[in-house]
Amino acid sequence: MAAKSFDVVVVGSGPGGYVAAIRAAQLGLSTCVVEREHLGGICLNWGCIPTKAMLRSSEVFHLMHRAKEFGLKADNVGYDLDAVVKRSRQVAGQLSSGIGHLLKKNKVTVIMGEGTIPAKGRVSVKTEKGTEEVTAKHIILATGARARELPGLEADGDLVWTYKAALTPKRMPKKLLVIGSGAIGIEFASFYNTLGADTTVVEVMDRVLPVEDEEISAFAKKSFEKQGMKIMQKAMVKQLDRAKGKVTAHIEVGGKVEKHDFDTVISAVGIVGNVEGLGLEALGVKIDRTHVITDEYCRTGVDGVYAIGDIAGAPWLAHKASHEGVMVAELIAGKNDVHPIKPNSIAGCTYCHPQVASVGLSEAKAKEAGYSVKVGKFPFIGNGKAIALGEPEGLIKTVFDAKTGELLGAHMIGAEVTELIQGYVVGQALETTEEDLMHTVFPHPTLSEMMHESVLDAYDRVIHM
Repeated sequence: MAAKSFDVVVVGSGPGGYVAAIRAAQLGLSTCVVEREHLGGICLNWGCIPTKAMLRSSEVFHLMHRAKEFGLKADNVGYDLDAVVKRSRQVAGQLSSGIGHLLKKNKVTVIMGEGTIPAKGRVSVKTEKGTEEVTAKHIILATGARARELPGLEADGDLVWTYKAALTPKRMPKKLLVIGSGAIGIEFASFYNTLGADTTVVEVMDRVLPVEDEEISAFAKKSFEKQGMKIMQKAMVKQLDRAKGKVTAHIEVGGKVEKHDFDTVISAVGIVGNVEGLGLEALGVKIDRTHVITDEYCRTGVDGVYAIGDIAGAPWLAHKASHEGVMVAELIAGKNDVHPIKPNSIAGCTYCHPQVASVGLSEAKAKEAGYSVKVGKFPFIGNGKAIALGEPEGLIKTVFDAKTGELLGAHMIGAEVTELIQGYVVGQALETTEEDLMHTVFPHPTLSEMMHESVLDAYDRVIHM
């Protein structure tokens, strides 16, 4: 049987792959997606979406305990972990089937199976029925990434979990160790701690959420400790001794090794790109530390082969992958107004309690880059809406170039900041200066007013503080 021929074949259907396929189809290119597991990839099935569903359950549980503060009554508050997980899986399932409909609607061919690239312009797919060959002028690699496993700290699904086991727990941890305090680690720590697990977080760097502005990290640590979490910074888990129902962790901190017992460990120590078994080396695609090397337009240097999303390196965020997918589809279609993505314009969001969100340069990074800066801050306690919501803990911080008034970065912690950050993202995209932001009328009463006040504070014009 002759191989089917397409303009574009996308390997992987996560937020990078399926978006690239839809955009390519919209532009009139015949498009095929190859997916080995689930439409929507890790993000939709085992990452961004189901974790948010679970965190929403823990947030409501937390609020139910605070009912009295709001003049309400809620007695015998409890939870059913299986039901929480079931809701999370249903949310993921609903969205995954939605991706199937979107691809069908856009006339994208879907082949379920494991893809390899035996030669330029060819993709071989191992399906349940055998091997299917397709050819394409352009191949987009969107195979994503998986959890990094450290020697001796490997997950076993019973005592030591990665994100998959943590999303479908067979039991509620009583004493939990989370290794790594990036977004994934802190979100799971937040979820299980809120539901009552005695939670310890170990971070090898000198602060939690190490990619965030230092002030935000410090604020987060205080909040987490207030909620009963134990935070160990500049600490490293050297080994895990596994016994029946118990793990003894050897944790090196301050030059000494301490032993602590836990019943559950969640490992969240970063990711590695899914680059194996694709035939990339034979094609001449260059790989550095499990990530494909690309130029700013996601080109691999091998004619007709592109790489987007997590496989193409940091920042490892779904929205970055989607934008790269659109950019590559437009490049292939010959559009002449294609712009590369600036990493500094991509916001990062962490859905712990309190939420954390940021875009652009931290204060320290801006100074390192040689800017003289003006910094503004505004606390949630000075905002009427935050107090009315019962969420008076938080901070918004803005960093400006003192010479030009350019918004270099914005950093937030507190209720709903993952929604607020987009205001600054749009501002940056429009090359907004402090003057534009000051002249913008923010609605009252909203949390967004704090964004205005933070800008005013950078220029000594703050009103409500």
